[in-house]
Amino acid sequence: IPPQVTTTQWMYVSAVLMVQSLNTKAIVTLASVMRRPYLASPHLAVGTVSEVNYTALRDEAGIRAVIFDKDNTLSAPYETVVHPKADQGLKNAMEVFGPSNVAVLSNSAGTKDDPGYEDAKKIEEAMGIAVIRHDEKKPGGLKEVMDHFDDVDDASQLCMVGDRLLTDIVFGNLHGMLTVHCLPLCSGEENKKDNKIASSIRTTENLVLYTNWWGGNAIRKKTIPHAVWKGESQCSLVLPVDKLAKDPSQSGDAGASS
Repeated sequence: IPPQVTTTQWMYVSAVLMVQSLNTKAIVTLASVMRRPYLASPHLAVGTVSEVNYTALRDEAGIRAVIFDKDNTLSAPYETVVHPKADQGLKNAMEVFGPSNVAVLSNSAGTKDDPGYEDAKKIEEAMGIAVIRHDEKKPGGLKEVMDHFDDVDDASQLCMVGDRLLTDIVFGNLHGMLTVHCLPLCSGEENKKDNKIASSIRTTENLVLYTNWWGGNAIRKKTIPHAVWKGESQCSLVLPVDKLAKDPSQSGDAGASS
């Protein structure tokens, strides 16, 4: 643990995470995160999924398929319709990779918490992409993900995109994926359906990584290397501002790599 981050502080984050949905895999993985907090540091940080350059992901980073978290990444919490801020990003990903190589990996829809996979089916109908069925919640579920994509031979050919550092980003980094962290889509009244515990955890995660309150500067300096993409010096994975300006749904500033 970096000297700025005390064991007590990381234990607090760990304890809160354990509560949410009894995520056994997350609890087991916490020991690794406490030893190596940079597992939660993404390769790329953006405001929304619509800021990502998916063509560059494919051509410059060797990515063959993209996995999205759903709540506050593609949609408002527990909604099936794509949020306006994420709509262009999802369309771009599907255009570049094809619908069969874009999927949702959620810790609710498509899991045992989703009776008969009814939520997963509704999302698939609304978004036009598959929701991966998986027994183990993120940061577990690698086998089901690899089995889902026919064109993927190695986890480094996957890009994991999500708003949760300790599930989405840790999951991707543990297995050598390229990881993209986005800010939550919704706030205020629009976010009223969000799981209160999840919201609290996400706020704490972001404070840990993006401020120096708990040593975020030290954590961000070390990111798990990706097999192909070596950073912004090789190629930017964020759309230029002029490209973003053509999409009226975008209101945030483009992010930068970690």
